[in-house]
Amino acid sequence: MTDYLVLTVIADDREGIVEQISQTIIQHGGNWMESSMARLAGKFAGILMVEVEPAQHADLEQALAALSAHGIKIIVEQSAPSQEKDADVSCIEIVANDRPGIVGEISTLLASHNVSLISLETFCESTPMSAGMMFYAHTYLQLPEGMTGEQLTAILESLSDDLMVEIVDA
Repeated sequence: MTDYLVLTVIADDREGIVEQISQTIIQHGGNWMESSMARLAGKFAGILMVEVEPAQHADLEQALAALSAHGIKIIVEQSAPSQEKDADVSCIEIVANDRPGIVGEISTLLASHNVSLISLETFCESTPMSAGMMFYAHTYLQLPEGMTGEQLTAILESLSDDLMVEIVDA
């Protein structure tokens, strides 16, 4: 039997953070399975899943906690391997004029239609033709049974006239 750990990582951004974490995992018999990492406002932020044998679990957790001496804060949560069924997953891109609360509007609308966010990446960028900011989102969504990509597009575009949705991969 294998233990699965989900690690949440935050540190001041600098070279070598991933290397320190990965070496610690390797030294304690762990296997880096999945991850998502980014630099945000001068911080390194990441989430990853590691598998480790139960006999090495406690030592790995202790070694990861010791990385705080190097400015790397890690929260460890025990988990289980994904049991997700093959569901209808859509990859979409959203573009709209930025405004406060846009992520909340989108996520509320999706939740009200039983659409589950698998991943979400967002950023804002100034537009060259005006002084405004544009909101961009790239997301993977698990659609409820029976919902089509066209229905999803119509639901999202109902938020505002300036919101554009493109299905990248259905």
